[in-house]
Amino acid sequence: MATYSKVKEELKINVDKHLNDGYASVTHYWQNYNTEEASSFKVKAKEYLESEILSVCNDVEQARIPLVFDVPFPPPANPKFKFIDLFAGIGGFRIAFQNLGGKCVFSSEWNKYSQKTYEANFGEVPFGDITKIDETTIPDHDILIGGFPCQPFSIAGVSKKNALGREHGFKDKTQGTLFFDIVRILEHKRPKVFLLENVKNLVSHDRGKTFEVIKGALKELNYTIHYQVLNGKHFVPQNRERILIVGFDNNVFQGKESFQFPEMPNDPKQIKDILEDIVESKYTLSNKLWDYLQNYALKHKAKGNGFGFGLVDMDGIARTMSARYYKDGAEILIPQDGMNPRRLTPRECARLQGYPKNFKIPVSDNQAYRQFGNSVVVPLMQAVGEKIINEIVEKNGRDSRKSNSSSPDK
Repeated sequence: MATYSKVKEELKINVDKHLNDGYASVTHYWQNYNTEEASSFKVKAKEYLESEILSVCNDVEQARIPLVFDVPFPPPANPKFKFIDLFAGIGGFRIAFQNLGGKCVFSSEWNKYSQKTYEANFGEVPFGDITKIDETTIPDHDILIGGFPCQPFSIAGVSKKNALGREHGFKDKTQGTLFFDIVRILEHKRPKVFLLENVKNLVSHDRGKTFEVIKGALKELNYTIHYQVLNGKHFVPQNRERILIVGFDNNVFQGKESFQFPEMPNDPKQIKDILEDIVESKYTLSNKLWDYLQNYALKHKAKGNGFGFGLVDMDGIARTMSARYYKDGAEILIPQDGMNPRRLTPRECARLQGYPKNFKIPVSDNQAYRQFGNSVVVPLMQAVGEKIINEIVEKNGRDSRKSNSSSPDK
C-alpha cells in the first residue's frame, strides 16, 4: 500500500525544496483524493508534478497517490465536518478540530519554516500568501478558522512599532489588513461558522475603534457574533489570554444558536509538570546573558518600570510565551540549583501550548521558539471547538425533526 513517506522517497521529494504553492496543490490533492474537494487542486497539482517532480524521476509509474498518510496527525477517514485553516502556523487549530472529527480541506501559512513543521505533522504543505489566494479556488467547508496576525494589535507589537515610528493596527500595511482577506473568503464561501483568534489587546486597540471595525465587517456579512477573552492557564501552566470570535451564519441558524463559550476547568496547573527530566547544558544561560538580564531588570525597577526576566515558581504558571522567546528566553526562565537559570527546551514549549507528545519539531531551536510563541493553546481551542460542533449538530437535528414533522403520514 502506498504511503505518503514511501511516495516522497520514490519521487525523491525533498520537502525543503518544495515549500511553495505548487507542492501545496499536490499535497492538498493527495489528501482529498476521491472527494469532491480534489477538483480544486487537480489541475495545478498535475502541472507541478509533471514540471518539478516527475521530470527528475526515472519511473513515472512511481507517482502513485498515497493511500495512507503515515504522519502524526493524518486526515480522518470518515469526517463529521470540514474546515479550513487560515494563518495556520504549525497546526494547533488543526489538531484541535481533527480531534473533534473534522477534516481540513484547505490550509494557508506564509512562513516557510512553519510550512515545514506543518508538513511534517500533517503531510500537507499549506498555501502561502493569503492575499494572492483566489477565494473561488477554496473548497466548500463548514467552519473557517483563522488566527490572523496579532502583532499589529498586541501590546508588545504596538510599543515596538511606536518606537520605530511605524504604523500599527489596520494602518500596518503588511499585517493589519490581512483580516479583510478573511472577510472576502467568508463573503464568497459562506461557511456555517467561523472561529477567529487574536491577542486580548485587540479589544482595546485604538480605544476600541479597531474592534468595532472588525465586528462591523463581520456583522455586515450577516453573521451573529460571539466573543470573549479566554485564558489558556486553565489548560496549561501559562498565563495566555486571547480573544476568540465566533460567528454563525444567520442564513443557516437564523440567530437561534444557543452557543456559549465553555466553562473553564478549575484544577490548577504547574510548570514543573511540563518539564523534561534531562536537559542539555546549552539551554542554561551564560554568565554574560544572566548578568545582562539581572542588570536590565534592576535598571528598569529603579525607574519604576516592571520590565525584567520571569523566573518561574515551579509550583505555579509561567508568563505568556511570545515569539521573541528565541532571543534570550527572559519571560520564562527555569531556576536551577547552584546554576544559572535556563530557558525552556522546544519540547517543553510544545507542552506549554498543549501539543501532543508525538508532535514533530523538524526545525532549529530558534525557529521552534518562534513557532510555539505564535501558536494557540491546543486544548483551549478544542474546548471552544466542541461547543461550535455541538451547535452544528443541534442545528442538523432541528432540521431533521422539522423535515420529519412536515412529511405527510404514510
